[in-house]
Amino acid sequence: MKSFFLTSILLLGSLTFYAQKEQKDTLNIPKKQYFTQKLTVPIRLDGVLDDKAWDDVQWAGDFLQYQPNEGKAPSQPTSFKILYDEKFLYVAYRCYDSAPDSIVKRMSRRDQFPGDFVEINIDSYHDLRTAFSFTISVSGVRGDEFISNNGNNWDDSWNPIWFAKTHTDNKGWTAEIKIPLSQLRFGNEPDKVWGIQVTRRIFRKEERSTWQKIPQNSGVWVSGFGELHGLKGVKPQKQVEIAPYTVAKTEGYKPEVGNPFATGRDSKMTFGVDGKVAVTSDLILDFTVNPDFGQVEADPSQVRIDGFQNFFEERRPFFIESRNIFDYQLTGSEAGDDYDSDLLFYSRRIGGSPHGYPNLKDGEFAQVPQNTSILGAAKFSGKTKNGWSIGLLESVTQEVSAVIDNSGSRRMEVIEPLTNYFVSRLQKDFKGGQTVIGGIFTGVNRDNNLNNTLHTGAYSGGFDFLHYWKNRTWYLRGNMVFSHVLGSKQKIYDTQTAFEHLFQRTNATEVSLDSNRTSLTGTGGTFRIGKSGGKSGKLGQVFKFETGVTYRSPELEVNDIGFMLTANEINHFTWAGLHFQKQVGIFRNARINYNHFSRWDFGGQFLYQAFNTNMHGNFKNNWRIGTGTTWMPYLISNTALRGGSSLRMPAGINHWVYVQSDTRKKINVGFEMFNYWGAEETSRQSNYSVSVRAQPLDAMTVSLGVGINHNWKKQDQFVSNTDFNGKQRIVVSEVDQNTLRYTLRLNYNITPDLTLQYYGQPFITRPTYKNFGYVVDPLNQSYDARFHRFNNDEIAFRNGNYEVDENHDGKVDYTFGKPDFNFVQFRSNLVARWEYKAGSEFYLVWSQGNTPDASADFESSIGSSLANNIFAGQARNIFLMKFTYRFLK
Repeated sequence: MKSFFLTSILLLGSLTFYAQKEQKDTLNIPKKQYFTQKLTVPIRLDGVLDDKAWDDVQWAGDFLQYQPNEGKAPSQPTSFKILYDEKFLYVAYRCYDSAPDSIVKRMSRRDQFPGDFVEINIDSYHDLRTAFSFTISVSGVRGDEFISNNGNNWDDSWNPIWFAKTHTDNKGWTAEIKIPLSQLRFGNEPDKVWGIQVTRRIFRKEERSTWQKIPQNSGVWVSGFGELHGLKGVKPQKQVEIAPYTVAKTEGYKPEVGNPFATGRDSKMTFGVDGKVAVTSDLILDFTVNPDFGQVEADPSQVRIDGFQNFFEERRPFFIESRNIFDYQLTGSEAGDDYDSDLLFYSRRIGGSPHGYPNLKDGEFAQVPQNTSILGAAKFSGKTKNGWSIGLLESVTQEVSAVIDNSGSRRMEVIEPLTNYFVSRLQKDFKGGQTVIGGIFTGVNRDNNLNNTLHTGAYSGGFDFLHYWKNRTWYLRGNMVFSHVLGSKQKIYDTQTAFEHLFQRTNATEVSLDSNRTSLTGTGGTFRIGKSGGKSGKLGQVFKFETGVTYRSPELEVNDIGFMLTANEINHFTWAGLHFQKQVGIFRNARINYNHFSRWDFGGQFLYQAFNTNMHGNFKNNWRIGTGTTWMPYLISNTALRGGSSLRMPAGINHWVYVQSDTRKKINVGFEMFNYWGAEETSRQSNYSVSVRAQPLDAMTVSLGVGINHNWKKQDQFVSNTDFNGKQRIVVSEVDQNTLRYTLRLNYNITPDLTLQYYGQPFITRPTYKNFGYVVDPLNQSYDARFHRFNNDEIAFRNGNYEVDENHDGKVDYTFGKPDFNFVQFRSNLVARWEYKAGSEFYLVWSQGNTPDASADFESSIGSSLANNIFAGQARNIFLMKFTYRFLK
């Protein structure tokens, strides 16, 4: 391991030295230039290009197709002009169309890019890596994204304030946009050069054309932009935005007899404020005090029986905006392996459910908050002209107490301590982003450890690098991370024995369980080399690949502020693909990929091997299809027995396929199918999903998705860990789990700034367990030799528990509960949103949730059970009004 880190340090040092050398980085394509002028007379923003000011600058045009016929003339020409003044950048578009009646004017919410649109990307830093994107559709819908990593990341959570109007005529359509310079970031040099790219989409042809030619297979985007010249004397603007808000909320639910906290109705009013302040021309301070996210869509229902935690996407506006700066994936490989969700910073940890629950006596009732309240949070982020990217995040969640009532006498019990979360991120670009070196540090500090159930402190950090060469088509990238957690002896013992670590595993030679430890320190890292583009062949094909290794030491623990599925693994991955970006036969574009994976633990035990191939194609009629197969000849799980020995799993093979009809049509359909077969008929899994999306009006879309899942295992499902004659006895069983999910969405866009959205999801999952047994020889090559299945003389079900007489002496040796369950849930949101003034919004929200007790309904099918229980009892209804007003300077 020491030699590993020494090699890494030497490698990073050589990269830093190499980054200082002058290197050629060009696509060998001349960069277009546009020369702008300062505005001399006012512009009335109405989408009609009749203002005299536009006569001061020339039209730019000569677009080329980006897709489907790269490099050819577009079917319809496009032109644009750019002007500026001390406060704004102005852009005018003329989108010619010989068939104006065929222009598609679909509506949607912001950032959904419906119908025909035109877009400008602005690299105002001129760092050749990052840019700001502004999109306007012919229907007036705005879209905006922050582009990073030279076009590999597009973050639509960035929502600047800007203005746009459109107009249609007999020549096509026109648009005018006005971008406040305060929403951009740039240096203070007197004569500026910015990178720009303009893209137009013709919806009916699914055609995209660009002003600056950038080949699809080049593997670059921002670094290939054309240039905007003529910006003289433009000074960075100080951005100040303050948005106070108020929320009125009432909840209705089924009252509970005798419970003073469940009267059937609760109401409250809260106040808070959001803000954005430009500390310098490059760095922005975002803050929120007492935030409320009641308008955010509910998480989808998820239930897992394999022990792994669920991952939910971040949806809260404060945390998703500018999140690209704080993203730090532990792996993030192009191969798409199992670890792409592992993050050093997972913002859903902030403001989550309390970790504790009160200890109640008979006859007591408790009022328990569902989420921890965020007192405040602040982000300090941006990028300087000399290539430093900076991100700081600080958040404090308040101490949470449950109120406990005992016949009118009340007491408080802390269930979540006062907690501080901190994240810092720093990156430095060299030579226009050809080399990037950075680091991250996170910290969680708690006021107390909640009776030894929490870490008092949790810290993690990392060092990462990225280097491109050969016109940015080849890259070497990697990171090294560490973690350090502190706590009581009991808490560190619990961490060692938690599902992610399992130090108590009987065949774990690489670790030892120590009940006296009060801290735990671990490391991890990923190193990979790949090719992301290059010259195209005669058929427009380009070869891409990536190979690398990622590891997590047994002690690595980041789940206080990050997300990690499991530790103690070393993984090798390789991905290779042949991508056809031009039309080939019946396809507009297509790709063929190959992957293989291998895995070991730190004890040297070989855990996993898999080989995958997959193919994807877009037909000329814009239908899409894809299929793939993965063969797993070898698999050992260190987690399946929850701390018992490793368990050899059966070899298996899976196959998946999807078909998606043309999404431009008023009605489109998607179908996905996944099937897995375990060797010797030891397991079977099948997933089927169908989605239908209809657009009866340009302003309305309705979609319905149905998902059906069946998961069956013959014997290796963990049930219980118990003791028999002083030895560990691991009970397993056959399991048959069926899941049914419906997802309904409705979007009605009255105007681009007045929208109505509905989301509803009924969900049911039912695992049933039978044919119980225990583990005998977990690593035996013979599947049946790994387990002993109880016969009828050894097991009986009495009084809600299974009783086992393993030695046939007529006495109960041990018991375990019935693991079957029937989980039914319904979640929905109805949100009316009105942006009545730029950046100021009014929300009306109705949320409904119902999780009925359906544990006794095992006789009916899951479809009938869902129908019988989904509206059983009284659901919890939440009605909310939220009003924000944004003050701008």
